[in-house]
Amino acid sequence: DAFLPINRKINGSSRYDSDLKERHMSVINTNVSAILTQNSLVKNERAMSGAMEQLSTGKRINSSADDAAGLSIASRMTAQINGLNQAVRNGNDAISLVQTADGALIEVTSMLQRMRTLAVQSASDTNTTADRAALNTEFELLRTEIDRIGNNTQWNGENVLDQSHSGTGTYQFQVGANSDQTVDLTIDNYTTSGAGNTTATITSTAAGSSFGLAAAAQSSTLTLTGTASAEGDKIAVSVGDKSIVYTVTAADVAGSTAATDLGNIATSINTALGTVSGVGTTVTASLGTITFTASSTAFGSNSFEIGSSKGNLGGIATSDIKTLAASNTSIAALDTAIAAVNTGRSKMGATINVLQYAVDNLANVSLNATASRSRVEDTDYSSATTELARTQIIAQAATAMLAQANQIPQTVLS
Repeated sequence: DAFLPINRKINGSSRYDSDLKERHMSVINTNVSAILTQNSLVKNERAMSGAMEQLSTGKRINSSADDAAGLSIASRMTAQINGLNQAVRNGNDAISLVQTADGALIEVTSMLQRMRTLAVQSASDTNTTADRAALNTEFELLRTEIDRIGNNTQWNGENVLDQSHSGTGTYQFQVGANSDQTVDLTIDNYTTSGAGNTTATITSTAAGSSFGLAAAAQSSTLTLTGTASAEGDKIAVSVGDKSIVYTVTAADVAGSTAATDLGNIATSINTALGTVSGVGTTVTASLGTITFTASSTAFGSNSFEIGSSKGNLGGIATSDIKTLAASNTSIAALDTAIAAVNTGRSKMGATINVLQYAVDNLANVSLNATASRSRVEDTDYSSATTELARTQIIAQAATAMLAQANQIPQTVLS
């Protein structure tokens, strides 16, 4: 075997010469080198086209073929980002709504304070009947204006202070990218005579001594007709120096009969009133009625004021300051009304703060989610430009090699 090359030269031919001829023969119909170069050019053109598309669109993933899993991830992130951005807008709108309601209650508070001042002024016997009548005129006009504000304050064409929204005044502000991610707020009815679910007729019997009759305690009866009291109804009661606006609860109306429900309501009101200075009260209930009876005969017809409504300021619905006793009762009712407004405004203020924190958090989450999506689908320009330069150089070199490969058959002529 060591002498085979020598033998090939000496003998002039062998099977090795035949193999070499097959490997190095010149052909015209099939240019293998050109085909190889063409295939390389096609692949390079595809890579170069991808790099150019990434650079022109700014996205690494332009079709599912680029990165199927990455496309799915980026799509889910886009849904979250869009939801978060909309939730930010929702939160800002909610803040505007609550601020509108709170701003209106600023004026309501000012008027209630003025009404209380008038009541304190009227409670002094330095005033004549004519003086009290003049004071009462302003008193009643202020109450009318409070009702007007309660019935006409709107945001986006909808009343916000009369509980007309959803029938309960409960708002659900969507402040998340997904369902049921809400901040809730109930805005009460800030009128004096909002309609309740109950038709109420009030009858009061003054203390007998006021009419020259045998001494008898004042008795006031709230007669409920029509639909039975429902959860959320408000019953305003002023007795002596106490005034409350009681909101009927679900437990109050969970009885099997109307009489049972009335008994529950009467007991709850009596408990809420607590100790009334100078007046002991007996509260009884029967079918359709709640009766309040003073244990003392020393109080006139203004000892009791009872009303039924959905108005959070129902305690001042029938208040006046025409007499000394009425003025004192009105002071207690106004204290309750002012406290009710303050409670409502504190809830609104807390909700505004919560919404502001929620909006800030949503903006931060949206920012981070957007950055995460960018890392998944956006073009890395340093990498893409490097890839483009590489493919362009290869395309130029491959084109030159294709030209050389096409020249190979010309050697046949030589």
